Amino acid sequence: MRPPLAVAARASVQPFAVMDILQRVADLRAAGRDVISLCAGEPSGGAPTAVSARAAAIHAAGTPLTYTPALGIAELRQAIAGHYKRWYGLDVPARNIAVTTGSSGAFMLVFLAAFNPGDRVALARPGYPAYKNILTALGIEVVELDAGADTRFQPTPALLGQAVAQHGPLAGLMLASPANPTGTMVSREELAELAQWCGEHGVRLISDEIYHGITYPAPRNPDPKGVCAWELDQSGVVISSFSKYWGMTGWRLGWALVPDDLLPGVDALAGNVALCPPAPAQMAAVEAFSGESYAEADAWVAEFSRTRNYILGKVADLGWTDAAPADGAFYYYANLGPALAGFADSREYCAALLESEAVALVPGTDFDGVGGTATVRLSFAAGYDAVSSAMARIERFQRAHAG
Repeated sequence: MRPPLAVAARASVQPFAVMDILQRVADLRAAGRDVISLCAGEPSGGAPTAVSARAAAIHAAGTPLTYTPALGIAELRQAIAGHYKRWYGLDVPARNIAVTTGSSGAFMLVFLAAFNPGDRVALARPGYPAYKNILTALGIEVVELDAGADTRFQPTPALLGQAVAQHGPLAGLMLASPANPTGTMVSREELAELAQWCGEHGVRLISDEIYHGITYPAPRNPDPKGVCAWELDQSGVVISSFSKYWGMTGWRLGWALVPDDLLPGVDALAGNVALCPPAPAQMAAVEAFSGESYAEADAWVAEFSRTRNYILGKVADLGWTDAAPADGAFYYYANLGPALAGFADSREYCAALLESEAVALVPGTDFDGVGGTATVRLSFAAGYDAVSSAMARIERFQRAHAG
């Protein structure tokens, strides 16, 4: 009898529920339903005009699409360096910029280069599930910090100290500002405190800054684009992407600012794991740093701000509670409160809402394995018209299911 074949334990990570929801959205649309999807963090505007035009010209000219250097073409790495000078006043050497297959590719390369199996890496809960799942698949112990409303859903030195006391020394801290799903940010002072704590304890700071540029004015957030961790300490890693501010999700292009000690490892891993990022996306993405492209992206941020203000004005009508203060990104994360009555959990609420009113939200279970059964994430990246139409449907659904 043939012996059974093994399946690696690392493959048993939790699936990302939003992907199943997106499949159901596609099925309903194929069946003729008018579905409003507020589940994906995907800006509806798409790539800037100049980027799309450059891509079309590349293909029309028959430009050879060959392998590129593992860490990206020189023109794009230099353009990204110019971006850091423009936004943050930072002089980042192009050699320390690794262009990757989306920010997801950057996470994989950096986690592989920076951490060994058995190392402990801390991250805030609620948080983006891919951090936890990739780290777990790589044999790295994830230490979740219970970051609630009292810390604006962000890690603090006090929480890190508690984690060390309970679990032992940490090798890394995964930080996101603005964060997914909450949209909250750390201030310059808070980031400086975290960077100092990491430096004093030999902890590698990994700063996910993919939502930089999508921020909203607030007294505690005087930095208009966000604070780059490399402004304070360049021993950590900064990860970003073209997906959010520039709306280029399907182009699968991101980057990392990599300190010198990790650079050889990231370079070698990149060449083995993916050979190189997508060549045509790299060539076209250079145009993302034109004045025209920045202006288009800023116009979309203004639309996000308008939509965010609309949602905040509907809080009383929704009846949701304990919402995270969305300093940036394009998410509204809240407890369903009384609206959860009659449903087993947020997953059941979201499933019923999708089938009944054709509105797709994400249950908080994707982001928080402890309190997520009562929370949801609404993405307002779809724009004002889609969100306002969806809100009317959500209110109708909740009225129909009220006590």
